[in-house]
Amino acid sequence: MIEERRSIRKFKGESVSKQHIETIVEAARLAPSAKNRQPWKYLVYTGQKQNALLDVMESALKKEQAEHSSLPNSGFGLPDAFNTLRIMREAPVVLIVMNPKGKSPYESIDVDQRVTEICDSLSIGASIENLLLKATDIGLGTLWIANTCFAYKDLLAFIHEPGQLIGAVAIGYADEQPKPRPRKALEDILEYPPALPLCGRIFICRYGCTQERHRRIFQASSRRHL
Repeated sequence: MIEERRSIRKFKGESVSKQHIETIVEAARLAPSAKNRQPWKYLVYTGQKQNALLDVMESALKKEQAEHSSLPNSGFGLPDAFNTLRIMREAPVVLIVMNPKGKSPYESIDVDQRVTEICDSLSIGASIENLLLKATDIGLGTLWIANTCFAYKDLLAFIHEPGQLIGAVAIGYADEQPKPRPRKALEDILEYPPALPLCGRIFICRYGCTQERHRRIFQASSRRHL
């Protein structure tokens, strides 16, 4: 399934059954998470509710295009966000992904909270990957979406759920067969760090002391017996 998964940007008009939605979210539910926090919640939007959600997103994108008030240094991404919106309208299902325990990106947080946020992001990524692969397994196409960030505040107000808006997943039956996207070569991402020289290693002896400490004890003991 890993090699077969694709990001789908053209969907058929065929609806997706509630059973299929629950099947893929069940796969997402089984993902590992840091400290077993399971920091995810999936909101299903179809039909009129989906249209209303995307109308809010479209309005927010147009406002951001005019004012650049939410992400002033990321305006280059807005054309892609509008294209993503078109795809989301075409898909029969949109899942909104929430972290009920998360903080708004516009809220200041301390170091401990930042570390927790990183751990939650890792966990949610694993959950999403489970969902995408299960969708591929049962014949559904998906698109994992982060362009909701341009409409963050407006979408969150519409959704009216506590926590952090992570993103969305468009789901449906694929109306295209895209080729694999370029990927970095294995040798570009995999590295085996060289072993430390013997003098740079630290060993713990059975008495709880390091190699250096053990050497000094041995030398002192040897001198006493001379």
